[in-house]
Amino acid sequence: MRIPVFIFCFLFSISLSAQKLDRNQLEALTEKQWQPALKLLNEIVAMPNDAVFPEQIEVNIKWCEQVFAARGWTQERLETGGIPLLLLEKKQPNSKKTALFYFHVDGQAVDISKWDQPNAYEPVLKTQAASGNWEVLPMERLQTEYNPDWRIFGRSTSDDKGPLAMFIAAWDALAEAGLSPDYSVKIILDFEEEQGSPLLPAAVVKYKGKLNADLMLIMDGPRHTSNLPTLSYGARGISDLFLTTYGAKLPQHSGHYGNYAPNPALLMSQLLSSMKDENGRVVIPGFYDGITFTEAERKIFAAVPDNEPEVKKRLGISRTDQVGQSYQESINYPSLNIRGMSAGYTGSQSTTIIPSIALAELDMRLVPESDPVRLLGLIKDHIRNQGFYITETDPTDEERMTYPKIVKVSSTISYQAFRTPMDSPTGAWLRKAMNRAFGEDPVQIRISGGSIPISPFVDALGIPAVTIPTVNADNNQHSPNENLRLGNYKEGILTIMSILNESMY
Repeated sequence: MRIPVFIFCFLFSISLSAQKLDRNQLEALTEKQWQPALKLLNEIVAMPNDAVFPEQIEVNIKWCEQVFAARGWTQERLETGGIPLLLLEKKQPNSKKTALFYFHVDGQAVDISKWDQPNAYEPVLKTQAASGNWEVLPMERLQTEYNPDWRIFGRSTSDDKGPLAMFIAAWDALAEAGLSPDYSVKIILDFEEEQGSPLLPAAVVKYKGKLNADLMLIMDGPRHTSNLPTLSYGARGISDLFLTTYGAKLPQHSGHYGNYAPNPALLMSQLLSSMKDENGRVVIPGFYDGITFTEAERKIFAAVPDNEPEVKKRLGISRTDQVGQSYQESINYPSLNIRGMSAGYTGSQSTTIIPSIALAELDMRLVPESDPVRLLGLIKDHIRNQGFYITETDPTDEERMTYPKIVKVSSTISYQAFRTPMDSPTGAWLRKAMNRAFGEDPVQIRISGGSIPISPFVDALGIPAVTIPTVNADNNQHSPNENLRLGNYKEGILTIMSILNESMY
């Protein structure tokens, strides 16, 4: 009996989408896609992408629209009242599941005077010499040579354009082989992540019908420091605190008024030092409430192959804060970090004055058990207990004459933490895919120390989320000389292909 052509084509497409590749086949497809993937990476990195300049971001948005349209993806700009989000979608026939991938396309600002190349947006290939210095290689050498330890330097190579290029390359490799996932795929592109994604939480609620999916996969962040394949089941949230202490209304001569006019820098130092003990633990009552670890959870921490002596050597520190018993345990607590202080003048601009104000900025990294509103309330109570009068604006003359210690306090909450259970179906599915690609289970991290704006999706959509980091941990993200190791780029393509080729549970 002859099968009608349209039925044959339908059955053939089903068989292709369901075909599961073994490790050798995945590696062969990665190798075949290697050269086009390099061209793609260089092209995407070459576009400036500082979200402070919307005109730069518009170029990036249009590039993404064109690239995915050429591959048959539908796309829609989700208006936010500022820089839009970009939603991309590839539906699969008869699929019952949908995965939502998250990438961000914006990057940190560039101070080119600190970079070892003339243009941070012009990718440069480098190799590390025996001296430890990085030496430039002609990019053309990659047409005939490959060294996994060579690196491409440029802003956003790792954070986060490299992972997006990996995804496109992985999709192309499977498509050229006639393969596709057995589930539909959505991608949300964030163009303000490095600015804290201020408009994203409201947009996720507004467009949750369009974003609806069964799970979320975040392509951002570095692998474990061992550079082994990694899965991270959560990320800490972040909140900011801004403090200003006051002395005299104007800076005063330190000879005429030293020992008389209170110094706001000293007041700020005393206030900040009252918040932590000498071991780095927050002493504000209730700050760590609700955080306990079971024996099973401590085994999860211990299973991560951290080489803490090597970490301390790399950081140049002989001791660590004693918030947790290990690095992994420490990042499962909320943190209270002084990220910057300012008062008076130093160096070539120094003057012998008593400053009139002192400023401090703090950030709190949040875990799911820590409610930022509660923590901010605890901090304000502590400040009052230190004898300070709290105001939300610069003090009036009357307040200055009434209260001996004044501090202006303001705060923001960017987004909460999220965490998905490791023993969830999503975790099992990802481990299976990555085991097929690499022959062993990945390093599994309960929650990562950094922050990404994923909790709005988890809360609004009610779905699990897992981060699939791919880039090298020593990539200098947010810093001068950001880079992406070529071995990580190749393995990132392999990782994404294995996930796209794994039947969803």
